[in-house]
Amino acid sequence: MMRIAVANQKGGVGKTTTTINVGTALAASGWKVLVVDLDPQGNASTGLGVDRADRTLSSYDLLVGSASVAEAAIATRVPRLDLVASTVDLSGAEIELVDLERRAHRLDMALSEAPPGRWDVVIIDCPPSLGLLTINAMSAAESLLVPLQCEFFALEGLSQLLQTIERVRARFNPELQILGVALTMYDKRNRLSEQVAQDVRACLGKLVFDTIIPRNVRLSEAPSHGVPALIYDHRCSGSEAYIGLSRELMGRLPRRGQVAA
Repeated sequence: MMRIAVANQKGGVGKTTTTINVGTALAASGWKVLVVDLDPQGNASTGLGVDRADRTLSSYDLLVGSASVAEAAIATRVPRLDLVASTVDLSGAEIELVDLERRAHRLDMALSEAPPGRWDVVIIDCPPSLGLLTINAMSAAESLLVPLQCEFFALEGLSQLLQTIERVRARFNPELQILGVALTMYDKRNRLSEQVAQDVRACLGKLVFDTIIPRNVRLSEAPSHGVPALIYDHRCSGSEAYIGLSRELMGRLPRRGQVAA
């Protein structure tokens, strides 16, 4: 079971949108996907159409050990895509985790107990911070997908994230690798977007995906309908971009998942 964390300490860069749409694209390609919503805001859960009343077990329960991943996972409207939802309890989890044994590895321990063959890939939606929740995600993941907004402060935030990744490798997870950087919220009318994209490619080279996610109204509208943009409007420019990004991503993953022919 492959594990991918979608992380960037900066908020509003498209982490959740990337998580649910890449997860949907992988599921449409035949992969059995589990999304773990590790953000206390719970936007990935809402974006996948799971009402708060239906979130009886959550990622909080995984972290504190009161439920297994098999118990907490629920089906979504997307075939082959399951979700471990987020609840408001998660907002206090960082304080509670301080006193728990192996506090940086709680999610890793929970995912290690997943039933064999139940899922091909786990995608973890991280909160917009570099706290203990994100550290848990990075300690549990094999690889990182980093959404990067095409705006002025992007490179500064990326530098901080790369430093954190090195610390996690040194202390908790030496196998952690960056799967790729996805440029998001690109506005072709804005010269700054193009300049940021060029700077990021000059800095990170082949780590940056070729596909760029544009600013798109349909991507913003989809969560209010409780479905990924790929289902809400699969022909819009945002959905087409996420399909292209997912194809690139699958090309970088080890050939382990059950991919439809």
